[in-house]
Amino acid sequence: MLLNSALILLGCAVRHASASEVYNTFDGDGFPACNAVAKVYRPSTVDEMVTIVKNASAQGIPVRASGNAHMWFDTMCSDNPNTIIVKTDAVNGISDLQMDGNTGSVVVEAGVTFPQVAQWLQDRGAALGFTLVNWNITLGGAIAMGAHRSSLREDSQVSAAALAMDIINGKGELVHLEKSANNDTWLAATTSLGLLGIIARVKISVLADYKVWANQTTLDEEDVLNGDMFAQMSPYVTANYWWWPSVKKFHMRTYGVLPVNASGNAFQSTFSVTPVEGALALALLNGGQNSSTANFFSADTFYALWSAPNFHETVLNLPLISWPVVGHAYDVLIGGLYPNELPEWDYDLHGHTLELAVPIQQGPALLRRVRELFDQSAADGQAVTSTYRSGINIKLGKPFDSFLGQTTERVGNVTADWSKGAMMFDFPSFVPTTGDRHRFNEAWYTTLATTLINEFPVRPHWTKNTRTIFGQAVKNLDQDSLRRFAAVRAQFDPDKTFRSVVGEIIGVV
Repeated sequence: MLLNSALILLGCAVRHASASEVYNTFDGDGFPACNAVAKVYRPSTVDEMVTIVKNASAQGIPVRASGNAHMWFDTMCSDNPNTIIVKTDAVNGISDLQMDGNTGSVVVEAGVTFPQVAQWLQDRGAALGFTLVNWNITLGGAIAMGAHRSSLREDSQVSAAALAMDIINGKGELVHLEKSANNDTWLAATTSLGLLGIIARVKISVLADYKVWANQTTLDEEDVLNGDMFAQMSPYVTANYWWWPSVKKFHMRTYGVLPVNASGNAFQSTFSVTPVEGALALALLNGGQNSSTANFFSADTFYALWSAPNFHETVLNLPLISWPVVGHAYDVLIGGLYPNELPEWDYDLHGHTLELAVPIQQGPALLRRVRELFDQSAADGQAVTSTYRSGINIKLGKPFDSFLGQTTERVGNVTADWSKGAMMFDFPSFVPTTGDRHRFNEAWYTTLATTLINEFPVRPHWTKNTRTIFGQAVKNLDQDSLRRFAAVRAQFDPDKTFRSVVGEIIGVV
């Protein structure tokens, strides 16, 4: 009763607030996910989240859920400054592990991160499958945003592991859903963008514990741009490319399964940086704000560093220096931070990114078009290359049916064959910390996005693109899927308590 009364009073204060605050992405100050919100709540139970939503809905206050703000741009909320955030990271219970031989299930709450559940499972002889993604993302957030691993052989979208979920709808009611591949409600819930409500609990499929090997080979650019990506990557349980345009090379990273008793304790982190590395990288990348030559030097340096494994051995915490490496599934596929190191964004190594999905058969053609744009920038005297410490990430996705999924075979009026899966072109670029913070040849990035959206049937990643790019890409989305998603959303949230800029742009709110 006291909690309910307090929340009502807080809700009234929110409604009449004259001040608001910025809610940032994981990058921190200067990188807003929401430009103005009235209040950020951090509940610790599902019941508290239910109460917050119920009271906000009764007063017409917009609500958005957020795990760890795994966003790049200001698209998470609507532009209503009365919006409140329900931060879910403290609602992180794990329970009810059920195993039947090599497969099973577990129930996780909204704010559980991949490292939390991975360690909990490993302690009990189980492991996540191949749908895991970045170490700092919550599982509820990953399902809502359509997050994915990179694989053409195994299920790669996080939602594919969901067997059931509880969603707090726009009225503050807890709605239980069971997996049903042909049901519109399930097809909407598995990439909901948070527009159906807050994903409070998820029952996910798990496997008996296992290890994996990781290997990396270097390819000439032409081997990928003129090759058969499906043939190259489909044999592996998970695989991806890192593109280094400055040297016209690709790193091809591949993974396979080993028994849990295999020798090896490798642990990786894409984002783990020492203070010395952070300072050097920041100086190198800032030097490229007004210099093409400096950008190419930085890119060549990072290419050389990434040719060796970005893995440590977990017992002695010593770098591994040769491929392949072996370790527990989560440690090798995702990992986290090394001891006494911080994520790169803590050193002002921030990025803007563009991520677009295209049918894998058209992947090489899209990359060839990007190469043409690189070459044109050089011919114009303003040569551009990758300006991020890990190159351009080329990921792959097995088809997964969801109204707003990147790899769904739903095509609508845009003719394209997605039946073999998708290639995700993920192009992060460094945001300078000096001057006007524009990148070298800033206009080129606008040309890149517009060209790919107009010339290919690309679909946008839901947290890695600007408002402008979402607006341009709407024409490539299946309009029937949007209509059917909007119909489910209207049932869950008729008063539009949950809304976002993305939902407004694509017309489902």
